[in-house]
Amino acid sequence: YFFRFENITFWRTQAAADEQSDKEHGTGLIQAVIFEAADRNNIGGSAYGGQRSICCTPDLAKLEGCKQGEVIRIPSSTDSKWPMVLNIYFGGNDLSTSMGNAKVPIMKTGMYNLFFIACDPKLKGTTMSGKTVWKNPDGYLPGRMAPLKKFYVYMMIAYLLLSAIWFSQYVRFWKDILLLQHCITAVIGLGLFEMILWYFDYSNFNSTGMRPVVITTWVVTVGAIRKTLSRLLILSVSMGYGVVRPTLGGLTSKVLLLGATYFLAAELLDITEYVGTINDISGRARLFLVLPDAFLDAFLILWIFTSLSKTLEQLQVFVFSSFFFML
Repeated sequence: YFFRFENITFWRTQAAADEQSDKEHGTGLIQAVIFEAADRNNIGGSAYGGQRSICCTPDLAKLEGCKQGEVIRIPSSTDSKWPMVLNIYFGGNDLSTSMGNAKVPIMKTGMYNLFFIACDPKLKGTTMSGKTVWKNPDGYLPGRMAPLKKFYVYMMIAYLLLSAIWFSQYVRFWKDILLLQHCITAVIGLGLFEMILWYFDYSNFNSTGMRPVVITTWVVTVGAIRKTLSRLLILSVSMGYGVVRPTLGGLTSKVLLLGATYFLAAELLDITEYVGTINDISGRARLFLVLPDAFLDAFLILWIFTSLSKTLEQLQVFVFSSFFFML
């Protein structure tokens, strides 16, 4: 398998370019550093046991023989070619430079990292454009996502079996169906539909390397609806709906408001995590999105158990009264 650079272009500031002569070569260096997670300590070094530095400093140049102003690279014990460092130079006083569509073969299974590093302080403020394409032996799915493709197949089979059993009984007792059972049918149907959409989303991503925004948005929306409906269904049953009370009465508006709020929180979190570029969300951003969803889940659980306790008390009173009347 491999990863490939496509149309990678670096842009330095006008001030940095003006400091150079148009006749000079190699007036700015940016290095692409590729390494396997097990070799992360082979990048950088430390002078006199102090703070570790990625770039070669004057002290490190004397101690380790590295070239000042470049990334410190220690060859791996298993493969001297790794970690791999690719050099991209600015020429003269050019504002931009490109590295071409280079392709790097990967011969060993592992988790690989790619960093673009500029040790030259004059290149502060440099920006870049372009993309990298990563391919595993089985397709374009990232390693952490690849097992989920099989998982969704198993989930589809499980939902199909559950649907077959449920719908057979649903048709058999059609005349005695309650509204709650209609809701359960909707949750099962949404779950099956969601698993099918997730599978096709991952299959398309794996075969093409592209993840259409519209399709993924539909997948996470169906998932958010299914999660919201299932939680509201459990909450309604815990309140005694369909058991000891025919309606929720004045609580209906509160339940619907909670459901709408939970749907928005779940939809926002899932869209941020799954739609668009595959990337790890920064700690603060993820915390900002996860907290509302987690808070609403905790609130729903608390409300469910509180309501269930009250419903059980009502059922106990009802059973005791019926028994006393029979005596």
